[in-house]
Amino acid sequence: MLRTALDGLTVLDFTQIAAGPTATMLMADMGARVIKIESHEGELGRTLGPAWVGEDSALYHAFNRGKLGMSLDLKHPDSAAVIKRLVLQADVLVESMRPGVMARLGLGYEDLAALKPDLIYCSISAYGQEGPYADRAGVDGILQADSGLMSLIGTPNSAPSKVQAPVVDVVTGYMACMAVLAKLHAREKDGLGGHLDVSLMNSALALQQASLASFLCDGKLPTRIGSAAPYSAPNEAFEAADGWLMVAAYNGNRWPTLSMVLGHPEWIDDPRFASSAQRVVNREAMCAALTDVFHTRPVAHWLAVLREADILCSRVSDYNDVLAHPQIASNGMLVELHHPQHGVVRVPGFPVNSLEAAQTPYAPAPDNGQHSRSVLREFDFSEDEIADLLASNAMHCPEVELA
Repeated sequence: MLRTALDGLTVLDFTQIAAGPTATMLMADMGARVIKIESHEGELGRTLGPAWVGEDSALYHAFNRGKLGMSLDLKHPDSAAVIKRLVLQADVLVESMRPGVMARLGLGYEDLAALKPDLIYCSISAYGQEGPYADRAGVDGILQADSGLMSLIGTPNSAPSKVQAPVVDVVTGYMACMAVLAKLHAREKDGLGGHLDVSLMNSALALQQASLASFLCDGKLPTRIGSAAPYSAPNEAFEAADGWLMVAAYNGNRWPTLSMVLGHPEWIDDPRFASSAQRVVNREAMCAALTDVFHTRPVAHWLAVLREADILCSRVSDYNDVLAHPQIASNGMLVELHHPQHGVVRVPGFPVNSLEAAQTPYAPAPDNGQHSRSVLREFDFSEDEIADLLASNAMHCPEVELA
């Protein structure tokens, strides 16, 4: 089963907010034992709200399900030795510090690979581990701007906009997880670990593969065109009598079919609309003609008519619509985490459905330091050693460790 494919794999997680936590969450979803190591104050992602689950943000719970929580002060002189003992029994380490920070703590790739040559060490940063911007910090919005992605979003006269969902962070997490899985496969053959360099900048550029390829081909800067696709038409949202619908009728026989369904067979022979490329050039006239028709009836009417004619279409949904979407319910994509203190927390689940058997239940995100003692016990630390770490404040855990 996919959800247990990484059983037996141990991952040390030194990441925060969204990109790194996405990568390690996916590994946990596939059965890895992920140990999330935070400062005593907790990672920054816990503070990013509203909304809140207890004292932590919903964002933190969304990206950290299924992990074990450990709290260490990495600047404490005893902490590096603790991490090095954990590394000896770990397979993967994922970190999202600025380049050079882990090395200054004595926990850089070279330090740890000397102890465990088959360790897979994945570094996630804004711009990469080398180069003129390597030491610059960056977050999702900064990279949406710096990578050119923000220049694509919005309407012709609108201010620059960003995707509200942190898409660069999330796709970076998926890239990092993919890289780790590939390296694990290679390690099966050569027995070697390695240092993976995953950046928000590269991931943001990968998101723009189509737009960048077009620019590299013809040198024409893309313009902001709202919901439309710059390479095909109609492939955009139209306003109906009571809302918006998205229509994609640019390929094959779908434009002639759409013209007939909407009662305008003359559009089929209109030279302005003879091909998708011509409709892109004459998009304004095409959209005006289509909107005049779509305005006359509600969204539900058009969805029924267009689907009957095999025209690709959808309601432009808000999250209330998403919660009621029958396919999302069928896919089991919105899952419940049962937290011992906060009850049920709902989040998006693992995005790949296993058709082999029932899905493995999801565990909630950990409280800060929740499993500090139990993790060290599993890694053969004695009770006296654990007590010393707590007494020196190198490690933190709750008075009563939750299950």
